[in-house]
Amino acid sequence: MTTGWNCLRHPLVIVGLCLAVGLVLAHQSGLRLNTTRSIPLGLYRMSTDPIVNGAYVLWCPPERSEFDLAKERGYIGSGFCPGGYGNMMKKVLATHNDVVSVTDEGVLINGTFVPASQPFEEDSMGRPLPRFRMTDHELAASELMLMSDTNSRSFDARYFGPVHRMHIQSLIHPVWTWE
Repeated sequence: MTTGWNCLRHPLVIVGLCLAVGLVLAHQSGLRLNTTRSIPLGLYRMSTDPIVNGAYVLWCPPERSEFDLAKERGYIGSGFCPGGYGNMMKKVLATHNDVVSVTDEGVLINGTFVPASQPFEEDSMGRPLPRFRMTDHELAASELMLMSDTNSRSFDARYFGPVHRMHIQSLIHPVWTWE
C-alpha cells in the first residue's frame, strides 16, 4: 500500500496536480473558458480594450429578480458575483446613443431588426420567461444591450433589458473557438 509522500509520485496524482496548477495559472493570466452557447464556445482572453459594439464581454449580472429566476432555473450558474450569480458572457449589440426597442416581434437597434431576436414567451420546459419591453429608448453612456448572436434561446437583454457598464468585468477576445 502506498502512503504519505509515495502516493504523490503516482502518475495520476502528478497529472492532476499539473492540470490544477495549469488551470490556476491560465485563470490568473486572464484566460476564460466559455462553455455556454451565448457566444461561440471556446477560450477567451480578458482585455482592457474599450467596450464597443460587436465586442464580447464578461460581466456580473445585477442583483435583480430576473437573475434570481435565471439562477434558480439554471439559465446562469452560481458563482462569485453579487447575489451568488456566475459570470455571463455576451456580445455588445448596442451602446451609447443607439436607439433600442424590444418588442414582441424582436429587438430593433437604430431601426434595424436583430436576426433571431424575437423573445420567447416560455423556456424550453414550458415555464414563463421574464417579459421586458421598451420602445425607442436611446441608450445612455452607462447602458449596454448584451445579447447572444449565436443562440436564439439565450437568456439575454430581451428578458432583462440594458445593463449598466459598471457590471462589466472585462472585454474578452476569442483565442480559440469551436462549434
